[in-house]
Amino acid sequence: MDVYYFYSYGTAGWLALQAAPLIASPTMIVTLLSPEVREATPLEVYFSRSLGFALLAIGVLQVLLTGSIPLTSRLTDAGPTTTDPADPKAPYALPTLTITAIFHGLCAFYAYMLWTETGIVSFSLGVAGSGFFCSVAVWCILFASSDGRISRKTGMDKRVSGWPFENKVEKEWRGKKGD
Repeated sequence: MDVYYFYSYGTAGWLALQAAPLIASPTMIVTLLSPEVREATPLEVYFSRSLGFALLAIGVLQVLLTGSIPLTSRLTDAGPTTTDPADPKAPYALPTLTITAIFHGLCAFYAYMLWTETGIVSFSLGVAGSGFFCSVAVWCILFASSDGRISRKTGMDKRVSGWPFENKVEKEWRGKKGD
């Protein structure tokens, strides 16, 4: 599976995992978070379920806007999706990746602040999950967002330089070509 699709479906799964307890049992969440045992107020139940539904919506939008599920009615158009801006199947792929990377980064940072302040191990799991998806998103933005510039002569990527290390493969190719 491509890293791009892994990130898209992984983000949706991670957000669904976080949304499930918020939607299913807001009373349990309030009981776990409050210092005294009490019943959840209707406002707390509303906000908990609204947050859960928002997380599900963000996960579904992540999958749809990145083109992981092709939204076309013709089978000939349903080819592989790239993050290339010229690709008509996913025109919002790169902006969606950027926004969700920022979202995961902020969630990881906030969970890290809570973890260092309280020492609760559950926050460290949030740091690990959100931090992992943030790093995968940044990797996709940096390295999986273009096809590169491949030279017709050498067949190598033109974006690499010879500094500070020389490109021995290209040097050997040029040496053979000169023979």
